[in-house]
Formats: sequence, C-alpha cells, structure tokens
Amino acid sequence: MIPEQVIPWALGLPLLGAFGIWITGRWPNIRESVTLITSLLVFVLVASLFDNVAAGENPSWQWGEMLPGLGISFVLEPLGMIFAGIASFLWIVTTLYTIGYMRGHHEKNQTRFYICFAVAISSAIGIAFAGNMLTLFVFYEVLTISTFPLVTHSGTPEAKRAGRVYLGILIGTSIGLQLVGIIWTYSLTGTLDFTPGGIMEGKVQPTIVAILLALYVFGIGKAAVMPFHRWLPAAMVAPTPVSALLHAVAVVKAGVFTVLKITVYIFGIDFLSELGASTWIAYMAAMTILLASLVAMRKDNLKARLAYSTISQLSYIVLGAMMATGLGIIGGGMHIVMHAFGKITLFFCAGAIMVASHKTEISQMRGLGRKMPITFICFLIGSLSIIGLPPFGGVWSKWYLALAAAETDQVIFVAVLMISSLLNVAYLLPIVVRGFYNDPAPDDHDQHHDTDNDHADANAAAHHPGDASGPHQWKWAGMTEAPPLCVGALAFTAAGCLVLFVYADMVYQFLLPVVEGTVK
Repeated sequence: MIPEQVIPWALGLPLLGAFGIWITGRWPNIRESVTLITSLLVFVLVASLFDNVAAGENPSWQWGEMLPGLGISFVLEPLGMIFAGIASFLWIVTTLYTIGYMRGHHEKNQTRFYICFAVAISSAIGIAFAGNMLTLFVFYEVLTISTFPLVTHSGTPEAKRAGRVYLGILIGTSIGLQLVGIIWTYSLTGTLDFTPGGIMEGKVQPTIVAILLALYVFGIGKAAVMPFHRWLPAAMVAPTPVSALLHAVAVVKAGVFTVLKITVYIFGIDFLSELGASTWIAYMAAMTILLASLVAMRKDNLKARLAYSTISQLSYIVLGAMMATGLGIIGGGMHIVMHAFGKITLFFCAGAIMVASHKTEISQMRGLGRKMPITFICFLIGSLSIIGLPPFGGVWSKWYLALAAAETDQVIFVAVLMISSLLNVAYLLPIVVRGFYNDPAPDDHDQHHDTDNDHADANAAAHHPGDASGPHQWKWAGMTEAPPLCVGALAFTAAGCLVLFVYADMVYQFLLPVVEGTVK
C-alpha cells in the first residue's frame, strides 16, 4: 500500500473499529477484542509511514476543497509522525490496561467508553497528519467533543460539573481565540498551509504578529497555559484510562503539538526570533511551570497532584516553542515523547492503586508500597523520568530545552527548568517514600475493607451481567496488586522510560529536519 493510501486508512480505521465496538457491545470479550485488534492495525499503518518520512518524503492526501486553495488536507512530516506514533502505540497499551481496570472496577457504559476512545484516537491522528490549520482545527474540535462523554463517564453531579468546565474552556478558547486567529491569518496571508519557514514573513506587520501568536497559544486550550488550565484538574473525576488519554495519549499532546506546529509552520521560528514577539508568552509558560508545580505540592489526592504536574510539564513544550530556536523545538518535540511514557506510567499506577486498595489520597498510602511493590517501583521510574534524571528518557528533553535557553541567553529559563525539577522531586518522590518506608496507620484495616469491597464488587457485577467482570486484586507471592493486565501495562510503559534514555538520539535525528539549518 502506497503512503497516500495509508493516510485515509489510518484515519478511518478507528472509526470502523468504533462501529464494530457498537455492534459487539453486548459481548464484552468480542468487543474488547475488536478494540485491541483495531488499535494494533492502526499502529501498524502509522508505523509503515515512518521510513518514508525519515527519508525526507512528505506523502499527502486531500479530501475536498472548501475555498480556493483551502480544503481538508493531510501532509506527513516528522512532528506529526511522532505524535501519531505515540497516540497509536499508547492506544494499544491503554486498551490492555483499560480491560483490566474496567472489569476490575466494574465500570458501567463500557461500550460507550470504547467507542468514544476510538473516535478520539482517529481525531488525534487527524491532528497529527493535518496539512493546514483548517484541517487541524476541525479535528481539534472533534477531539474535544468525543472526549466529553469520557470525562462525564460516571454520570455523577461532580462528573457533569467537570464536563461543563471541560467543554466550556476548550470550546470557548478554540472558538473565541483560536478561530479568530485562523480567520485573521487567512485574510492576511491567503493561505493556512503548514509551510516550512512559516507563511507570515513579509505579509504581517510585527505588531499584529504578537497579537496573532497570543490568539493561537491561549486559544489552544488543550496546552493548558495559565489561566486556561482549570479544565485539566476538573477532568480528573473521569476513570483513570481517560486520565491517561487526556494526559499522555491524545488530548494535551494535541494541544502542545499544535503550539509547535504553528510556531514552525505558520509563524516561522526565524521570523519569531527576529521580532522577539514570543518572548512574553515564554515568560507566561515559565510562570505556569512553577505555579502549577507549587499547587501540585499541596494536593493530597493523587490524580489531582498528577494533573497539576501535567500542567507544569506541558508548559515545558510551550516554553521550548516560544524560545523560537531549533533546539527549543527539538526539546519540545522530544518532551512530547518522554512525558507521554512517564506520565502514563504514573496515571496507570494511580489507577492500579485505586482498583487494588481503594485508596485515592496520598495520606492514605502509608506502607502500601510493601503490598504493591511492582506498582510503586514503576511509579518511582515514571517519577524519575518526569523529574529528568538518568537513566530515563525525560533527562534528554529537559537537556535540550536547557540548551535552547542557554543559546538565547535566557538564564532565567535555565533557572526555571532547574527549580521545576527540584519541585518535581518534592511532590513525586514522597509518594514512593510514604509507600515503602512509612508504617500503615493504626486504623488502616485494609483486610477488612478489601473483604467488604469484594462483596460490593460482586453485587455490582451481578447487577451488570452484560459487562464481564474479574477480580479487582491480583494476589501473588505476598503481594496484592491490581489485575495482571493493569500491572503489565504500567510495567511496560515504565520500561519504555528506560528504553527512551538509550534511544533518544533516534528521536532527535528524526526531528532534526523540522528545524533544518537552525541547529548547529
């Protein structure tokens, strides 16, 4: 199959999978097999395109034309391939984790969950392959709408409130800011095509460039730059697999990926660097990095702490883009990969802890690491990668971001990156220390609670016979872990953090053509 034929198949196959999931919804084993097979096939299709892009090719495919020279078009380039590869690969891992989690936790509406997840992956691939800003915007909106039912999955009043915040901020910023920027850009330049070197130089006044850049960056609400960040912690009411989708697989990565795309292909990094139009937004990103880390330290709920950690880590990528240097873009692109594996590991661990021990607050996790050593060791690995310590992948993206700051003589950004890493240590490592080295509280009667919850889960399963259920714990060799599929998935992504340390140069070399001529 030639690359031009692969593109529509990679976009359409998740939608076909969603249809198959709907048809097989009453048979959980078949439904989940359809999900898993679809995710595997989508990754194979995406992976088949890597060699073409690595060889310098830019396969394209267009579907219709809305205005002269403006239609729904797709063009493959290194940044998009990285994002599509991460989204499609982690869909496989997340599906395996989700099967163990959803059955172990006896979640309702599992068929709807898998359908929406498949549509979200299709839209993420559409964003990754977009050949112009119109196409990206269309799939950006589809991603928002398709993930709304996932955020409100539980149907509780709290989930519905979170969904309103989620939809309100993401739709509000995209329509009220981003769309205005897109229309204004088209009126000034006559095109929205992603073009190496940008499309604005010689066509847009310097004062307008700064305004347009603000409309784009703050209009891309999924990047969660303060003050448009509240949707992310609000969405933590969703099940853990949704949190993984939001933080590592698709949603937030779509946001920061879009920031990188508009920086390189709409504005042009040389043009931005010459004007200095992005400097003030770089300071906003630096502020977000530090403030979100400080808020994370105060959160006792594990998922809330990880949510604010994500807000901080996303602004690393925004900062890399706004420094308008080749190294900043490469550092940001690498951080998409490194953060994806580190953060999905942490969220997988948080979900495993909840399924196996029914604990969500960090203060409740005293001594829990002795019962769940695999989960807590993997949490440690994910934490060290997020912190940026060797031998884990996160060290390399932070290294190139720091080099970019030094290259632009922005010592303050180097300091922000270093201080942020210390704050990462302060809010992540105490969780592991508490789990392994603190004795359980005297009133912590885990055995009693586990028995009660076993009965509760059995009753829940009896009331939902359409959804196959399994044990919510895996007891082996004195350990009490989450179901094997959950533990296997989090161990796999934790191992990925180590593999990325060794093979980081492959990611660097793959991204290098994006900034050709700007990196010495």
